Parts: sequence; C-alpha cells; structure tokens
Amino acid sequence: MNFPLSMTYWSHFVVVAMFALGLLGFLLRKNTIVVLMSIELMLNAVNLLLIETSMRTHTSEGIILVVFVVTVAAAEVAVGLAIVLNLYRMKGSVNLDHFKSLQG
Repeated sequence: MNFPLSMTYWSHFVVVAMFALGLLGFLLRKNTIVVLMSIELMLNAVNLLLIETSMRTHTSEGIILVVFVVTVAAAEVAVGLAIVLNLYRMKGSVNLDHFKSLQG
C-alpha cells in the first residue's frame, strides 16, 4: 500500500509529541507511578515509530522489535511496581524523594 507523501510522515509528529510528553513527565514529576507511566509512554512512542517504519518499508523487522519492546516493558512494569509497593509499605508514600533514604 502506497501512502501519499502528505500522509507518510504524519505519525512522526505524533511520535515526537508522545515521546516529549513522556520525557517531560519523567523529568518533572515526583510521583513514582507517574514516572513509570511516562516511561511506558516513551516506549509506546518508539513502538509506533517502529510499526510505521515497518509498514512503510514492507518488512517485518519493526514488528519483531515491537514484540521485544513490549516484553521488556512488561518486565519493567512488574519490577517497578514491586519496588513501588515495597517503598509504600516502608515509607507510606510513593514520592521519589523517599528513594534517597534507601541508600546503604
């Protein structure tokens, strides 16, 4: 399927916007849950770019990479939420500033 030139790269603007929002959330927020969601938003932006590139070039490498990225994201969520739950049990808050007190 050939896309017209005006429709070809519109998804790049969406990807940049999603990645920028995720990066801003990662850098500016103090809540651990919001930071984890920002990381997921950045990973989904990369997934969208990989799928768009794979469809444009008519290859399957991008979709295979998306499967690996989703697998890594699922592992990151499992480990990250376990750490957040333990932090909440210890400190009663999920603020990132409380991680500093966990240093040995």
